[in-house]
Amino acid sequence: MKKVLVFITDGFADWEASYVTAELNKPGTGFQVQTIAIDKDPKISMGGLTILPDYSLQDSSFKQDLVMLIIPGGTGWREEKNHRVEKLVSFCFEHNIPVAAICDATTCLGNHGFLEHYRHTGNSLPYLKEGAPNYRGDEKYVDKQSVSDGCLITANGSGALEFSRDILNKLDVLKGKELEEWYDLFKNGFIKS
Repeated sequence: MKKVLVFITDGFADWEASYVTAELNKPGTGFQVQTIAIDKDPKISMGGLTILPDYSLQDSSFKQDLVMLIIPGGTGWREEKNHRVEKLVSFCFEHNIPVAAICDATTCLGNHGFLEHYRHTGNSLPYLKEGAPNYRGDEKYVDKQSVSDGCLITANGSGALEFSRDILNKLDVLKGKELEEWYDLFKNGFIKS
């Protein structure tokens, strides 16, 4: 089973990865979604859901069969302790494992130099520069809901569907017309306005 890890913090934005994790975890996809955090203490999402992480950063067993790291945004990115995800992100890039970050998680990546070599987006360029004083990726910034470039997928906080679409495409879960129909269903609903 191919493993997709979702890095969670206290205050993580639970909706930002919910569309894609539900699709990845469906029977027959060959994927298993699990969670990782800086430690194994329960984490409470912005929506009030309590999650017990499957792994902590101190574990090493999570590396087996890892095919993607998804990092939701949320209020936890203002806490320096959560920036320890940097080592996991480095491991992923070193092993050509895609990393998908949305909202304030992109700000964390920007502050640690992970955005400089890839086209990317975030909540806005001024927001990214203000929140990530070490960010040097201005020339690669793209003003879009979600951007996929090589092993990096980034999205702004209102781009959860586009983010999910890019992840599903990257992992070959859905492609072409099937992917666009999936996106259209969740973007526009069963009943068109």
